[in-house]
Amino acid sequence: MPEALRELHGAGLGLRRALLGPLLSMDAGAVDFMEVAPENWIGVGGRLGKQFRQLVERHTIALHGLSLDIGGPDPIDTELVRAVRKLMTQIDAPLYSEHLSYCAADGHLYDLLPIPFTQEAVHHVAGRVRQVQDIIGMPLVLENASYYGQAYNDLSEAEFITAVLEESGCDLLLDVNNIYVNSINHCYDPLVFLDALPLDRVRYIHIAGHFDEAEDLKVDTHGADVIDPVWKLLEQAYQRLGPVPTLLERDFNIPPLADMLLEVEQIRRFQNICEPSLSSAEA
Repeated sequence: MPEALRELHGAGLGLRRALLGPLLSMDAGAVDFMEVAPENWIGVGGRLGKQFRQLVERHTIALHGLSLDIGGPDPIDTELVRAVRKLMTQIDAPLYSEHLSYCAADGHLYDLLPIPFTQEAVHHVAGRVRQVQDIIGMPLVLENASYYGQAYNDLSEAEFITAVLEESGCDLLLDVNNIYVNSINHCYDPLVFLDALPLDRVRYIHIAGHFDEAEDLKVDTHGADVIDPVWKLLEQAYQRLGPVPTLLERDFNIPPLADMLLEVEQIRRFQNICEPSLSSAEA
């Protein structure tokens, strides 16, 4: 597979089919990149395919999968991975990311479920990651996942993520909302967790809103505005990483595009704030 000519930068927005019309009408500079689930666009033609190709011509598109099942017991769906590779080539996508979770066992489960945090699971996942990387010809990017119960653990969550990345050679998609949600649901300090991750492997960041089921239970829905503690956690991430590319996710209760672009601009403001301090440090 030829090296991608595009790369991610700046502030991005998740592309959803309901937004195709407004996205085509907005100023091309309103977002720096977009992200799609490849499963929703592989082989799509007709009107939707034409609109998608128009956006591809205007914006860099990252692929963020939903059904790779990187931690599951079923064999890797190599047909899907080859189709993803083909789409990457067609649209010059710079990366393919997925969730560090599993979603199938003798059939698709239609949910993203937590992998046991064990050394055995590390070896299992890392082997599957390498299989995917051999097909796509570049490092897979894995996202730290939200979860609501844990089957078993010999390792901490951060230790498990680090071990998978080190053994497989893959990269990290840092989801700051997932860190916040998990920190409430599993009672840990989000900054301590952030600092325990291999931050040198971060390719880009996700930020999103969530649902407050209870004071001590947050649900990662991507269906609400980003709240202040999550914005502050993003700022802390930038202090450690610099202004790495960051994407706003919104999957439900989708507001007018203009409202989401305000949050994209908020990402840019945080990115711009951290740039001078980095330059000063380098000087």
